[in-house]
Amino acid sequence: MAPISAASDGAPYADALRREIMRSEQQRMRAVAIILVFLLLVTVAATGLLPELSERLMDGGVPMWMPVSTMGPFIVYEIVALLVLRWRMAHDRDFPMIGRFVNALVETSLPGAIVYVMGSRMAAHVALGGWPPLLFFIFILLSTLRLDFWLSVWTGIVAAVELLLLANWLLPLSWDGPVNETFHYHSSRSLILLLGGVVAGLVAVSLRRQFENSVATAAARDRVTNLFGQHVSPAVVDRLLETGAELPSEVRRVCVLFLDIRGFTAETRTRTAPDTVALLNDFFAEMVDIVDRHNGIVNKFLGDGFLALFGAPFDDPNAAEDAVAAGQAMLVAIDRWNVARPSQVLRVGIGIHEGEAVTGTIGSPQRKEYTVIGDTVNLAARLEQLTKETGARLLVSGVLEPIARARAGQDLGPIAIRGYEDKVRVWRLA
Repeated sequence: MAPISAASDGAPYADALRREIMRSEQQRMRAVAIILVFLLLVTVAATGLLPELSERLMDGGVPMWMPVSTMGPFIVYEIVALLVLRWRMAHDRDFPMIGRFVNALVETSLPGAIVYVMGSRMAAHVALGGWPPLLFFIFILLSTLRLDFWLSVWTGIVAAVELLLLANWLLPLSWDGPVNETFHYHSSRSLILLLGGVVAGLVAVSLRRQFENSVATAAARDRVTNLFGQHVSPAVVDRLLETGAELPSEVRRVCVLFLDIRGFTAETRTRTAPDTVALLNDFFAEMVDIVDRHNGIVNKFLGDGFLALFGAPFDDPNAAEDAVAAGQAMLVAIDRWNVARPSQVLRVGIGIHEGEAVTGTIGSPQRKEYTVIGDTVNLAARLEQLTKETGARLLVSGVLEPIARARAGQDLGPIAIRGYEDKVRVWRLA
């Protein structure tokens, strides 16, 4: 039997992680598009509102079409890429890795395109020393949202190479000219961009690891809940996740508690469906809380009742004590319920038995459930049904005689129980 871990649910875990990565990529694309639109608006506004600065930068001023023609195509590309990604997400399709590298190349080329256009119409050292090359750092920073080390490194490589090639193309570079026109000056700037890509890649790895841990934890908790039924106490879940314990099919000693609400089916005829569900939810919330406090798990809800296990999936030497204490605590809670809700008075029957049973996971590959099978379960269910005939509220088998005596129980003696040849000794606790 597989351990309680996300790894054992490989496909759902991988799909969940893939979707998280695509959502992160969508956030990154949206951020890039917003930044580009903002830069375009600021540049166009500055060109129109600051003509003197425009004249100083370029003879004849910076024409309005220049920022639009330079950044406009990249904005359109980013919007189209974002729509394609959304379409693929809606159809549960991954984004091909080669497409991600091509997309990184196109996006990271925007600062280079701006530098080239500006450098061809003004002093090259002004274009290379201005704000456009700083955009490379924004794209490197945003590459962390790709959650891929090599994509961030690739972004740094593209930025470093493009900046160095543009400097050599526009100036060109020399070894002993002015400092801002030398090869070592611009190669050192490119090296910083490359290192920025590496650092961004390390951050991306850290972010991805956090995503993986979050998805793995959620998947593991879901699997535990699926295995153990509709409710698992937080303590049991945490212990299973911490130990990574395997759940072998085995024969183990457990204590089984059955609870059933008396006459509830008949009462549903006088209540609306919403009222019936609300009543059961409120009632079970109190009962489940009591099971949790006594180290048990509610393994199955059975319409107007449930089956609770004590001593599984972990050994508990006090399983029987816990089960009986839980049963009596339930009766106290029910008495309070009936006083507080005179129009919703409930009567219950509880049967408890301890013995060996087969435990393990049963079901299909798509849905498995941790369950307990055997005579121990059957007898506990028979004891719960016997409460109707005896007028009792809580019955336990003779196996629990020491506990019953300690709690002032009443010995009903051997009783014939349907399905059993020999009579079974039964104790009444309420």
